Amino acid sequence: MAGQPAAEHPIDAALARDLLAEQHPDLADLPITPAASGWDNAMFRLGEALALRLPRRAVAAELLATEQRWLPELAASLPLPIPAPVRVGRPGCGYPWGWSVTPWLAGEPAERTPLNADQGEALGGFLRALHREAPPEAPFNPYRSVDLRTRAAIATPQLERLAAARPDLATDALWRTWAEALDAEVDLPPGWIHGDLHARNVLSQAGTLSGVLDWGDMARGDPAMDLYSLWMLLPDAGARAAAIRTYGGLSKPTLSRARGWSVAMAAVMLMDAAASDPAYGVMGERTLRALKEGP
Repeated sequence: MAGQPAAEHPIDAALARDLLAEQHPDLADLPITPAASGWDNAMFRLGEALALRLPRRAVAAELLATEQRWLPELAASLPLPIPAPVRVGRPGCGYPWGWSVTPWLAGEPAERTPLNADQGEALGGFLRALHREAPPEAPFNPYRSVDLRTRAAIATPQLERLAAARPDLATDALWRTWAEALDAEVDLPPGWIHGDLHARNVLSQAGTLSGVLDWGDMARGDPAMDLYSLWMLLPDAGARAAAIRTYGGLSKPTLSRARGWSVAMAAVMLMDAAASDPAYGVMGERTLRALKEGP
């Protein structure tokens, strides 16, 4: 991936096997196959049913610890598979951070295999189940847990840059959507949010929603923050309307804030993330065009 940070500790299959042999020897003889290496974690398939996730950077180790603490509590209440750890690893073999053994989740990122138009109900139902009340000790994320007015300090300059570079996207209608979102009252209690529901973190099997990955940004926040994914992931207005119906009870202010979060997330993808990975720009543009189409 262009712009990917360098690993702060070398990770390979030999290290993974050494860690298993030291801490979970009953798993150490299973086949280990490299699966992916992202900004934060190296991932290996372990046998047929399991996966290993090893942080590549110290900051990612903190995110993984959040997953280890909270995902087991969430998993049973969600209608889709998530990578809740089944084993937890500690530093060892010269490796400095904790690590996880998780289920292997079938499917491909929705970036490569987009969701079908009939998946609105599935996404809406998943979000409704996730957005239950979060306890006060749930994580606070300085970029996701804040309200839109706070986020505007970052997002509004990005939108101004977008208006200069792409006036076809930063239209008057988009600015009105943003202004309405900033004015909308927060009328929901803080709930659990995933915080990063873009098309690389959602799994699809032949267009069917099959799982949700990468929960390191999970936090206590406004459920409207996650609802930006309706415009990022669903292919048409009918699918988004189905998701809204299935979620149920969404007020006009909440939908306005959700659209505002869509604008903010698309702006950061287009104006910052795309510089190192153009695929993020594609996601951001798709989101803004979906907002224009509605609902």
